[in-house]
Order: sequence, then C-alpha cells, then structure tokens
Amino acid sequence: MTVTPEAAAADRHALRLDVEAFLYEEAALLDEWRLDEWLGLLTPDARYEVPSTDRPSGGPADALMLVSDTRGMIDARVKRLNSRKAHREFPWSRTRRIIGNTRILSRDGDELEVTANFAVYRSRRGVDTYMGRYLYRLVAAADGTFKIRFRRAELDVETLHSHGTLSIIL
Repeated sequence: MTVTPEAAAADRHALRLDVEAFLYEEAALLDEWRLDEWLGLLTPDARYEVPSTDRPSGGPADALMLVSDTRGMIDARVKRLNSRKAHREFPWSRTRRIIGNTRILSRDGDELEVTANFAVYRSRRGVDTYMGRYLYRLVAAADGTFKIRFRRAELDVETLHSHGTLSIIL
C-alpha cells in the first residue's frame, strides 16, 4: 500500500492535534492544582528539569539546575505542594498557562520529541510571568493518548522575579 503525500500530511496534522490536546489537558491539570492526576501522566522513569536562567541549554551534568527531578523526586514535590506545610504555596497560587507553537521534532517508534512555547502567569501577591519553551519526550499510552517520559521547561527570563524561587510546577 502506497501512502500519498496528502495522507502523510493528514497523519502528521492529526498527530500534532493529538499532542496539542494532551499538552492542553496537562496545562489544565496544573492550573487547577490537580497534581495527583498530573502525576498519572508521567511514566515510572519520568524526569522533570528546569535549567538555570543563565544557562537555559545546560544540563544536570554541566550546569546548575533549578529543578532536576527523577520520578521519585517529582512524587515528593507533589506531596509537598499538596500539603499545608508548603507555606510558599498555601493557599495555592493561581496559575494560567498558555501553550503554543507546538512542533513534533522527531518520532522514534512509540516516542515523540516535542517542543512548545509557553507562558505561565502566577498570581500571588502580584503577578509573575514565566515564559520559555517546553521540551518533551512523550510515549504512546495504551489508552491512545501519551505519557510524559521527559519534561523540560527552559525559561526565557533572566531572573526569578520578586521572590527568587520557583515554587510551582512550570
């Protein structure tokens, strides 16, 4: 069976729409502080990274990282954020995420490398804006959606305003 260029383009378009819908759902879970449900989007070997603002392309081996979490560390971060002991986030900040310019960079079997631009607005005694780009490695899930194996938020800001810390999941 020969795949026409039109059919291949339609398949790529449909895949991108599926990826966008997944990223929008992830953003909604984070904005609504449904963090336990968000954990369900992650693979058992998931990693979450946020490099420092002065070396956004750096990695854990060669640069300071604001966040460099394994799955166990992500679980602990969510547990802390859900507790009243997370004084910096209790009551929870209000956040609103805008996701755009989603692109599928590569596909290797059931794994996709995806990038998307983001803006996260955080309201808590003022408004902070975080913008940058996400890098994901998504794997096809049994239910026809995706799971997150790797999630990296590269910030385009030079400093973490007002409070100097990052207490939300970007």
